Amino acid sequence: MTLTLERPPPRRRADPVDRLRTTMAAVRVSFVWLGCRKSLSAEQKAEAADAFEASGRFLTAGKKLLDTKHPAFRAVTNVRGRILNLWRGMTLPFPEPGIRLIRQDQIDVFQVEMTERRRELATTVALLDENFEELKNAARERLGRLFNSNDYPASLHGLFAVEWDFPSVEPPSYLAELNPALYEEECRRVAARFDEALALAEEAFSMELAGLVTHLTDRLSGTADGKPKVFRDSIVTNLVEFFDRFRRLNVRSNDGLDALVSQARQIVQGLEPQSLRENRILRDTVASELGDLRQSLDQFLVERPRRNILRRPQPAEVSP
Repeated sequence: MTLTLERPPPRRRADPVDRLRTTMAAVRVSFVWLGCRKSLSAEQKAEAADAFEASGRFLTAGKKLLDTKHPAFRAVTNVRGRILNLWRGMTLPFPEPGIRLIRQDQIDVFQVEMTERRRELATTVALLDENFEELKNAARERLGRLFNSNDYPASLHGLFAVEWDFPSVEPPSYLAELNPALYEEECRRVAARFDEALALAEEAFSMELAGLVTHLTDRLSGTADGKPKVFRDSIVTNLVEFFDRFRRLNVRSNDGLDALVSQARQIVQGLEPQSLRENRILRDTVASELGDLRQSLDQFLVERPRRNILRRPQPAEVSP
């Protein structure tokens, strides 16, 4: 008797959109932020317009309440920038305002990092509050008759804050029993959202890579005043950080993009900025390889919209 072993069917590659939906969660970050500009009153605009023999109704004018370049204020602004960089660096875009997608296994890390950033924000706001009277006095001198003490709060407590949450972007399960037709419609809408999110992720990665490669190529090619162009270490380290972020967030949806990122990584792998500064032959070699990569990236960006259209599911035809 002969025993025949059946070969198992080939494993089907998971759909990238499904992978995005099952491995990611929505995360939203929002700020409470004190406004530092205020429009002039109608009387003030009319007075300002008189100097130009204009009508106040056709004049837009405002005043800056605080010096946002003051070190204490810039410290607060810098924390906000770090919060946004953290959020964007750990997430992918999503086609709803204020929402991005984070890997589910990174939520705890995100929570810890954001909690620390919130403490930093509170510390810098407390320092700003200590300098608030100084900032108001400086504004009084700069604004003259436009200064109004009523434009300023008594304290900055609660006027700078950051919040984050993890809203559901999936159709509510109870809708399936209450209104099955509406539930199916919501399922299709959410599926389209994630399909669009995938396209946005590909676009964001490809545009960022193109920008980084173009910038590095420009710094390595040619001269300025007869000398090699000066470039900062960050031009190389930014690429390395991009590769790490791409590795963590990529859902393997586009083989062409994966290949371009891999090619870029091979070109700059092991490169030290100082070596590029000192070795002209190395500079020229890397610049040539990056130039070829840039052409491939340009072609990829041109062809991408057509591939997106082909990937999107076509609406079902309705029988008459």
